[in-house]
Amino acid sequence: MEDMIVINHLKKKFGDVVAVDDLSFKVKTGEFFAFLGINGAGKSTTISIMTNLIKRDSGEVFIDGMNIDDNMDLIKGLIGVVYQNNVLDKALSVYDNLKYRAGLYNIYGKEFDDRYNELAKMLDFEYLKKRIYSKLSGGEKRRVDIARALFHKPKLLILDEPTTGLDPKTRKLVWQVIDNLRKTTNLTVFLTTHYMEEVSDADYVVILNKGKINACGTPLELKNKYTGDFINLYNVSLEDVQKLGLKFSKIQNGYRIEVPNTLAATKLIVENPMLFNDYEIIKGKMDDVFLNATGINLMGE
Repeated sequence: MEDMIVINHLKKKFGDVVAVDDLSFKVKTGEFFAFLGINGAGKSTTISIMTNLIKRDSGEVFIDGMNIDDNMDLIKGLIGVVYQNNVLDKALSVYDNLKYRAGLYNIYGKEFDDRYNELAKMLDFEYLKKRIYSKLSGGEKRRVDIARALFHKPKLLILDEPTTGLDPKTRKLVWQVIDNLRKTTNLTVFLTTHYMEEVSDADYVVILNKGKINACGTPLELKNKYTGDFINLYNVSLEDVQKLGLKFSKIQNGYRIEVPNTLAATKLIVENPMLFNDYEIIKGKMDDVFLNATGINLMGE
């Protein structure tokens, strides 16, 4: 599988603040890649360098095999970006906003209308055609923002905190659309997010802290390395749980027991069959991975 993004030894400082510190990683074509870190970790700075909004101090950036220094005009036609903040014209209608943006990619006339109708149906904003952008709700704006990024059928979709503040229904729709595009067009997705359930679905995760990579791997690899499993054991006495000699905590109707991995959980259950009548085994979560890898509570930023 070819690489869609290759970044080598990327560095960027703002005054005395090191935003990106010798960063290197690759993103494979068609991959769902997640960039995880608190505000100030260097995520948005990296995206801004990749899209040529700011200049790097040193290092190399290649997108679809092309160096951004020599081929940015070509690269711009290959990428779509959904920024944290809305970038469309507040005074224009949804239709006129997308018509203007499509023109930047030489999409006009019937080709524009066909693509507009396709995306409006896909992202459920057919009823917004004549509405002024500034009058839309947050979820409506985000759906139109994503349509803008997808209008020219990019090979790489960059999502910088795309679902922050969205209601669950809109968030679900957004991910259904993106997942479908990945399956049908081999779209590469580069995501930064604070939502752990989104990271859990990624093919590969990089945890960034102070401009450096703290940890990387598939979600399963990271969970196995940085957090163990848990057994939720119900309808048992405190005395019986204490006899197991393992770390545990109280939960509703039972206790949560910490074990290093699924093999240890299985061994514990086999050795204590009379105790484990009502239980469930749960993998550690990405919140735990982030905390153990960085020493920072991601949700407490």
